[in-house]
Amino acid sequence: MSVSKTPISKTQSSFYRRLYVAYLIDSGTASVPDIIAATGMPRRTAQDTINALAELDILCEFEREAGARHNIGRYVIRDWGAIDKRWVAKHHGRIKAALGYP
Repeated sequence: MSVSKTPISKTQSSFYRRLYVAYLIDSGTASVPDIIAATGMPRRTAQDTINALAELDILCEFEREAGARHNIGRYVIRDWGAIDKRWVAKHHGRIKAALGYP
């Protein structure tokens, strides 16, 4: 995968955003505030992206922190479906750059 100087399409950016968020969750950046901090995306976009992982057959579940009063916890990727998580891990830097994330 190469990152070109031309802007990526909306379809490609949506796909990359989902892959990158799944990568972050799988790597331990597994809460909405942490994802926002890592990417600079708005809260709603982060939440919508997590919810959209199912469209790629990526099984992502929320694990509530033991004894927490509210929805405090983290997300966990249970199954990557047809996505090769090793490929995503290998290319996460390029995906991040293509999306313009810090």
